[in-house]
Amino acid sequence: MNIKELKIEQVKENKDIPFKLLKMADPSREQIESYLKTGSCYIAKHQSKLIGVLVLNSVNSTTIEIKNIAIKESEQGKGFGKVLLQQAENLSKELGYKKLIIGTGNSSIGQLALYQKSGFEIDRIDKNFFLKNYKEPIFENGIQCKHMVVLEKKM
Repeated sequence: MNIKELKIEQVKENKDIPFKLLKMADPSREQIESYLKTGSCYIAKHQSKLIGVLVLNSVNSTTIEIKNIAIKESEQGKGFGKVLLQQAENLSKELGYKKLIIGTGNSSIGQLALYQKSGFEIDRIDKNFFLKNYKEPIFENGIQCKHMVVLEKKM
């Protein structure tokens, strides 16, 4: 897949935010709305079809965080996630950041593999993050999601 095939555009209107896609990566509408207040939401289109979403949020003057990233289920496994991560890195560089971070659950096996294959390194574990910040328990791959694994990539 060619990176140019995936068109990324920033969402300008709240009514255009694809909550269904965002909820694939984060089941809490409350959490999503919280980070959308300060973050920038981008949508990914392939052949004019909405297939992905990305939310970037500045941490400080040198670090930016991917708060949410998701690819439509029917489009997963085709390399779009890898391309969207690359686009997040490109956007971050354009905005002048030196480090890109992303957090995912201890139970998110596929995501942990994808992020590390894309050059992210495990930085730290935020113990009990999901137990403290989510009302309902989250299970993935038969594992309870309790801890956030934070990965970083220096640019």
